[in-house]
Amino acid sequence: MSEVSSEVSLELQRQLKQHQGLSKAQILKRGLFIFIGALLMAVGLEIFLVPNQVIDGGIVGISIILSHLLGWQLGLFIFLLNIPFFFIGYKQIGKTFAVSTLFGITILSIATALLHPVPAFTEDLLLATVFGGIILGIGVGIVIRYGGSLDGTEILAILANKKLPFSVGETIMFFNIFILGSAGFVFGWNRAMYSLIAYFVAFKTIDVVIQGLDESKSAWIISENYREIGDAIIARLGRGVTYLNGEGAYTGDDKKVIFCIITRLEEAKLKSIVEEHDTSAFLAVANISEVRGGRFKKKDIH
Repeated sequence: MSEVSSEVSLELQRQLKQHQGLSKAQILKRGLFIFIGALLMAVGLEIFLVPNQVIDGGIVGISIILSHLLGWQLGLFIFLLNIPFFFIGYKQIGKTFAVSTLFGITILSIATALLHPVPAFTEDLLLATVFGGIILGIGVGIVIRYGGSLDGTEILAILANKKLPFSVGETIMFFNIFILGSAGFVFGWNRAMYSLIAYFVAFKTIDVVIQGLDESKSAWIISENYREIGDAIIARLGRGVTYLNGEGAYTGDDKKVIFCIITRLEEAKLKSIVEEHDTSAFLAVANISEVRGGRFKKKDIH
């Protein structure tokens, strides 16, 4: 699965940098979750999508098309077409990531071969598309979260980003538009449109798996009632706040800026707190990929 989400691209790039030596416990944990993720992706493909002629993007999508045209096992194409990217990853990124990727792709290839004789769970195209995309997205998200990849196009896009004037997301999007468009000539345009739905559902699911429902967000608040808002955030959300000194560029007035880190589930409550104390307050909320250090851990609220 090749995804166009910026959060996914950032997470994958972060994982690519983490190829230092791991302890045995970390290796075992990583291997277990990559195994589970690859197995889930195989289920999404062979039990839901492929039997209904709905394809995925990336190398897997090419493999599905070739498997349909030539009649060979899907797992064989997935493994063979990803081999060049394994060597690229090994030389350009690192041994740990490359080995994790090879392990995940091997499990995916074997699992698809074993699941191929199993009949489709449903022949309803919409159900197969949605649930296949969800299961596939969960599997890919788990693998990326634990330092591997199940599709070489992400590796290629990240490396190409260093030499081409296109972002990782733009490169992957262009590649997938070509693949999903090709599905229209092979399976019909009806199936191509369902493939786009599966693709969208999958990469949205990947975001949730990687970031989690408690995805971190940064919040910036400018208000004359900064002290009351800050105290309310501490008391009602249990989050620490930082007061920053600012200056209005237009008026030249001194401003106090409240900065805090919250989760996705706390965003609505934060907005409610701000509106209660100052309906004209400036509020900006942004996604952040990682939080470390400081006092981010939530305090108990009594």
